[in-house]
Amino acid sequence: MIDHHIKIAQELAVASKQVAATVSLLDEGATVPFISRYRKELTGSLDEVQITSIRDRIQQLRDLDKRREAILKSMTDMGKLTPELQQQINEAETMVNLEDIYLPYRPKRTTRATKAREKGLQPLADLIFTQNKVDLSAEAEKYLDAEKGVNSAEEALAGARDIIAETISENAEIRAQLRDMFINKGTFQSKVAPGKEEAGIKYKDYFDWTEPVKTAPSHRILAMRRGEKEEILYLDILPPEDDAIALLDRTFVTSNNSTSNQIRLAIADGYKRLLKPSMETEARLLTKKKADEEAIRVFAENARQLLLAAPLGQKRVMAIDPGFRTGCKVVCLDEQGKLLEYTAIFPHTGAGQAREAEKTVKHLFETYKIEAIAIGNGTAGRETETFIRNLQLPGVTIVMVNESGASIYSASEVAREEFPDKDVTVRGAVSIGRRLMDPLAELVKIDPKSIGVGQYQHDVDQNKLQTSLDDTVISCVNAVGVELNTASKQVLAYVSGLGPQLAQNIVDYRNQNGAFKRREQLKKVPRLGDKAFEQAAGFLRIQGSDNPLEASGVHPERYSLVEQIAKDSNATIRDLMTNDKLRKSIPLQKYTSDKVGLPTLNDIMAELAKPGRDPREQFEAFSFTEGVNEIKDLKVGMKLPGIVTNITAFGAFVDIGVHQDGLVHLSQITNRFIKDPNEVLKVHQHVEVTVTEVDASRKRISLSMKGEEKERSNNNPVRKPQPSASGNQTPNRNKREPETDMQSKLAALKAKFK
Repeated sequence: MIDHHIKIAQELAVASKQVAATVSLLDEGATVPFISRYRKELTGSLDEVQITSIRDRIQQLRDLDKRREAILKSMTDMGKLTPELQQQINEAETMVNLEDIYLPYRPKRTTRATKAREKGLQPLADLIFTQNKVDLSAEAEKYLDAEKGVNSAEEALAGARDIIAETISENAEIRAQLRDMFINKGTFQSKVAPGKEEAGIKYKDYFDWTEPVKTAPSHRILAMRRGEKEEILYLDILPPEDDAIALLDRTFVTSNNSTSNQIRLAIADGYKRLLKPSMETEARLLTKKKADEEAIRVFAENARQLLLAAPLGQKRVMAIDPGFRTGCKVVCLDEQGKLLEYTAIFPHTGAGQAREAEKTVKHLFETYKIEAIAIGNGTAGRETETFIRNLQLPGVTIVMVNESGASIYSASEVAREEFPDKDVTVRGAVSIGRRLMDPLAELVKIDPKSIGVGQYQHDVDQNKLQTSLDDTVISCVNAVGVELNTASKQVLAYVSGLGPQLAQNIVDYRNQNGAFKRREQLKKVPRLGDKAFEQAAGFLRIQGSDNPLEASGVHPERYSLVEQIAKDSNATIRDLMTNDKLRKSIPLQKYTSDKVGLPTLNDIMAELAKPGRDPREQFEAFSFTEGVNEIKDLKVGMKLPGIVTNITAFGAFVDIGVHQDGLVHLSQITNRFIKDPNEVLKVHQHVEVTVTEVDASRKRISLSMKGEEKERSNNNPVRKPQPSASGNQTPNRNKREPETDMQSKLAALKAKFK
């Protein structure tokens, strides 16, 4: 284990004691957010990215150790383990290396080589492998045996070649070199399957496509694989065959005689029949793994940005799930998102119905003192927006809301439990309204794969995707903090140390006993023990408590420390929170101990300055260009406002209000060179784009942001956070919080493991 700590420390460029402390905390059940926030003294202030990397890497190394032990036991039981093999197995650093070493000894199905060995041809193969000059025909005739099925010298030589071919194909060094050759010199080739041209029009770009394996980007690999799965494309990896054969010849052919000729024949057969298919399969798996990792990284980063989108906050909201013939479902919600009333209006089915719809909306607006109207961006969304704006309701904010996943939520068990007597359309409208008020709180109720910010999410490794998304949601929820007395059980489930069952127990306790007054009361919740309390308490908030620390990110384990600081300063805790000069005068070094260092003390001071601060941006209303509602309304050269909905490795997708997102290619995002769209953009960012191409038949819109960069910079100056009316801070809307870079930083660190 110590060796593992040193290895990880070297890979991450940190101290081994930091790794050891982190692994120890993880093994004790501590979560990544808790460790990074409240155990900085132990870890040397490692951040979430580093801690997650340590967690994943130690698990990877432990899995490798388990497989190593299993292989050693298997080879010992077979009597095949030699000191040399044991050393090779112990020194293997990857699962691939380990399996290559084990391959010749692994129990396998019957092969041509095993049949040849059963016929007693192993000695003949060994003789040929020496490549000494011998009379091959005479030697081969020694192995003739009609009962064993060896009826001629040629049959004997063929069997020997089968043994040699398998031996060569199982050579660990050769497999490693060929694997590298297939990845670095191989070529992807995709072609359309005969007769599938029309059915596979979306794969038109890949009907006759060739690209080096080494440089093929994730999205193209996954697109070609999906086309192959749908039987639209034929996909192959064309290897550097001449180079591969030359490598095998150089390695195994050492003479120039009749035995050497047998080796050459065995090489040609073994490469075509064994090595080439095996290496192609491995190249497919390796490129798929790499493509998955990149797609998952991009998806998780998009999900993070969407989850951390600016919340409108506690406002009285009217939410509309639009529709034409079936009408628009309208709901009214109070400041906490509680459903007050619901109905249906038909503003698009005739003048009479439109007048009735107008009366209904105005009545609801006045009755519930509506402050904002959320309109889903699906079918009839733009038309409904126009209808609502034409009503000229005073002082109301009208916002188009991305409704991706709302239908998933409305049919889910969560929605049925919350609104058992309401139909799916009402539930969907409620979800649209709530995601305007607090995107994070609402979106955690939906499978992240359904919120519309990824590509090929159903094609990648689902277990790895789920782990990454769980990490992302947990990170976001704990970064923002959770109001203990109003949070749903779905949000509470993502709080450090809790989970679904404890979240349900908290809600049940809250319903039976009323609102929590102190965090300490959590210990009365059934099955919520000291460990869960330690992990969760700092991320939970209680507004309105008589102890102001309950609404902050200061952990209860440090309350006594804050109280001592206040006492020594002849002040109250509220004085510490409101008096900047007082806080700056505190000699923090005086309060350090073996458990509390300056990192924790600095965090406490920062939290006292901005208790319970929300790291998300300040909400800003947005509206699309009037009269541009469908793709047919677009003209090349149009400048339009839009919202970034999805970021990929090759560019960003932008909603411009025509029910079809346009693509801003990486080369069109900015006038300067960038490698990653995330350097400039983030999901839900408001941008201005220029239409450069419209292909209505394929529903493709090309956009550009070049030339807009200077204007964006001038229009969006960096602003310092300003206190809000609630006392919380309004975060800088242009400066990305450190958490939002987690996935990209994590990917970079993981690259060191390979």
